[in-house]
Formats: sequence, C-alpha cells, structure tokens
Amino acid sequence: MASPGLIYAVYNSLSPRFVPMIEYRIENRVATITLNRPDKKNALNPAMVQALNQAVEDAMANDEVRALVLAAHGDVFSAGADLESLQAMQSWTEDEQRQDSLRLAKLYQRLYSGPKPVIAMVQGHALAGGCGLVSVCDWVFTVPEARFAYTEAAIGFVPAMVSVFLCRKMGEGHARPLLLNAARITAAKALECGLVYRIVEQETLAATVNEFVQQLIKLNSGNSLALTKKLLSQNSGQALEQAMINAIDVNVEARQSEPCRRGVAAFLNKEPLNW
Repeated sequence: MASPGLIYAVYNSLSPRFVPMIEYRIENRVATITLNRPDKKNALNPAMVQALNQAVEDAMANDEVRALVLAAHGDVFSAGADLESLQAMQSWTEDEQRQDSLRLAKLYQRLYSGPKPVIAMVQGHALAGGCGLVSVCDWVFTVPEARFAYTEAAIGFVPAMVSVFLCRKMGEGHARPLLLNAARITAAKALECGLVYRIVEQETLAATVNEFVQQLIKLNSGNSLALTKKLLSQNSGQALEQAMINAIDVNVEARQSEPCRRGVAAFLNKEPLNW
C-alpha cells in the first residue's frame, strides 16, 4: 500500500535514464498521477502508457484513495503519441500493433469507467492522445492559454479509441467537428462544447483543483460515485428498456448498501456526515 508522497520505484525502471516517466503520489485520500516527460512534451510512448495503466489500476483498487488527479510537469500537458515511437511501430506485426492499441484503450477505459472520480489538471496544451486522456476524465480544469485538439488527421493517423468515449461524453454532434478537424481550439471553446469543466488562471490552478477534490470526496459517498459512474458507462448508447433495467439494478444495489443506510440515518437524525 502506498504511503503519502511516495513515487513508486517500479515506474522509474521503465525509463532508460531511470527518470520516472510518471509520478504517483497519494495524499489526503487523493492519488495524483503526473506525466513526467516535459523534455518530450509529455508525449506518450508504450512504456509511459504501461506505467499509467499500472498507476491508474493501483489507485482504483486502493481503499485509501477516493479520487484521482491527472496532472503534468512542464509547459505542455501532453502532445500525444511520441512520433519516434510511432514511426518505430510501423515495422511491428499486426498483432503487436493490436496489443499496443489495446493498452491505450484499457487506459482510457480505466479512467472513464473506473469506480473513482478522475479530475484532469491541464496546465498547457493537450493534443492528440493527450487530448484523449483529458476526454476520458470526469472533470477538466485548465488554464486560459491551453489549446485542445485531436491532431491525428494532420499526420495521416486517426483518433480511433478516443472517438468511442468522446461521442459518449458529449454526443456525436459536438464530437464530430473535433475529431474530423486537426485544428486547435481554445480553452474557452473547449468549455463551450463540454470538453472542459472550468478555466482557472495558472497561478491558482493547483489550489483550485485541490479545493474541488477535497470538497468532492467529503460531500459525496464514494460508493454512490462508483455506482453512478458504473451506470453512466453501462447506459450510454443502450436502448431505453435495457438502460432502465440497468438503472433499477443499480438503484436496488445502492439502497441495500451500508453507505446509503448510514447517509439516510445521518440525515434523519440531523447528524453531521463527512464521507
């Protein structure tokens, strides 16, 4: 089990220079996962995706963790796929290509469908796969200067995996113009179309996110958030009848849970409740 402020050594071993590609810290019930390749604009390569997968999986399974924050060092949140790695992959077999794609898809799915809320703290541009990471988070806080884009088409590539989640999150009408155009959009435009939750000045970004996360985990039952995320993931795109069956199942599960009994009793007894 991780202790507060710990950077897992296992992630160090993924870098040939023994510099951690990501940092993973747990403090005040929040796991902060920080991209740490600022010299490469936090570009994603297979080792970094593997490290992120492991960190997210650990955080989702850790009972001490109530929420995840995805952050980055440097001026850019993430420029997307490491193009040198992408070029090297062109000589891979179809099976190798498929397995690598599966790792990125699992990362997106763990963030999107995992039982704990995920907040992105975007301090700079989020492009291509970096914008994909942002897209699967539950809340996105960003600075006014940041730009967002799915730039894959500009190099003959496709924003394939993220398209599945983006259409679920904001609807095809909003997703299509973003996915079909590599042009960058402003933070204000990203807020308007629902990709971003809030725009914050750089100097107050970290404090604002921390305040938001602490309020979130104190005011809301972790079990309720987990069940809601589960339901939202299940029901997107489902026929009405099946969606209602899923909703009934989750409703029954919530009513029978210990957190619900505790919450209702505290409310009726006018007792303070701190989750």
